[in-house]
This record gives sequence, structure tokens and C-alpha cells, in this order.
Amino acid sequence: QVQLVESGGGLVQAGGSLRLSCAASGRTFSSYRMGWFRQVPGKEREFVAHIRWSGGSTVYGDFVKGRFTISGDNAKNTVYLQMNSLKPEDTAVYYCAADSAGYATRSPSSYDYWGQGTQVTVSS
Repeated sequence: QVQLVESGGGLVQAGGSLRLSCAASGRTFSSYRMGWFRQVPGKEREFVAHIRWSGGSTVYGDFVKGRFTISGDNAKNTVYLQMNSLKPEDTAVYYCAADSAGYATRSPSSYDYWGQGTQVTVSS
């Protein structure tokens, strides 16, 4: 029943910014952990960030180094990923995911539900 839909991807110049959105529906998400992952062809899915649905502590992947921020708006059932200072190596399909147990890790296997992904392309 849980559905996650990403949006906000597109083409951006290196150094620019994008804000990705993940709209959730079908369940109550108060106890969930929400995560962002990314993937390029031929590589494994890579952890970007996760956060409690209701807010609180955040965890980021090693590559972020202060450039990305995960946040949520419970009233809108939406989680965001603000991406600044984008680099060509950030080019990937970005996926939203949900962990119903609320104990999410950096591993994709910890997440129960996934969106369809949104393409982010950063040009040089």
C-alpha cells in the first residue's frame, strides 16, 4: 500500500542546486525512517542520507560533506533532499526509500519501500 514518488530531478550545471521531493502515501509514516539513495549504471545503489519521518537525527553518506541536506514536511507527507554545489559525479538516478521498522542503516536492504527514481544530471 505504501507508495513513494520522487520528483525534482533534471539537468543542472556543475556548482548548481536541485531540490528533490519524495511524496509518500498509503500508510501512516510517523515511526518510519526515510532515506535517499542513488545509483549509476554498472554500480551498486549508494546511500545518500536518511532521517526520521517525524524529524530528528540525520545521517549522510561519506561523499556529501555538507553539500546535501535531508528534511521532511510531515503535513505534506513529503521528504526532501536539497543538493547544493553539485558535481558531475553526482549524476545518478536518485531513489526515495522507507524503512517501516524505523531502524534504517546505510544499507538498501534495510528499506521496505522504494520510489521509481528521478534522474539528476550534472554537466561540466
